[in-house]
Amino acid sequence: MKNIVLFGPPGAGKGTQADRIKNKYNLFHISTGDVFRFNIKNNTKLGVLAKQYMEKGDLVPDEVTIQMLNKVVENNLDVNGFIFDGFPRTKSQANALDHLLLKYDSSISAMIALEVADEVLIERLTERGKQSGRADDSNKSIIENRIKEYYSKTAILKTFYQKKNCYFGIDGVGKIDEITERIIKVINEL
Repeated sequence: MKNIVLFGPPGAGKGTQADRIKNKYNLFHISTGDVFRFNIKNNTKLGVLAKQYMEKGDLVPDEVTIQMLNKVVENNLDVNGFIFDGFPRTKSQANALDHLLLKYDSSISAMIALEVADEVLIERLTERGKQSGRADDSNKSIIENRIKEYYSKTAILKTFYQKKNCYFGIDGVGKIDEITERIIKVINEL
């Protein structure tokens, strides 16, 4: 199995690139946000639990998130691997993901980080906010705070995956096809 952690700050293009590479390699794209929304919308036991935390403004505990991800992995073992988008965000989540994949005799093949300058991120997110109406993409100070939070809380993962020799930083600026080709080059060399 090829298991990819697609990494990058808000607006780096993770969702766009995940959609482009999942079909090429028969990978299943797991967006943590989508998994949460599905479980909450369908009132699953884990969704109800997650919603209780979220309504209080608390982060959903890692154990709950991992249980949700486990269900997705368990139900999609017929693919060649997974693209994890939005998870892990902390070292403890990275360790939990390693343990989850170990159950299936697998591991993370690569963390592919889309590297994009802050000014470009702000421009992309502002434009996305105009098109989508998303409140978190419409206010420059909120966007800047999201980017700051990303760097302060997730930067440790770069070191975590570098120590495992599976960190690949790629230029996330340019035409979408060019960025996709950079990702494909990394995946083909795994």
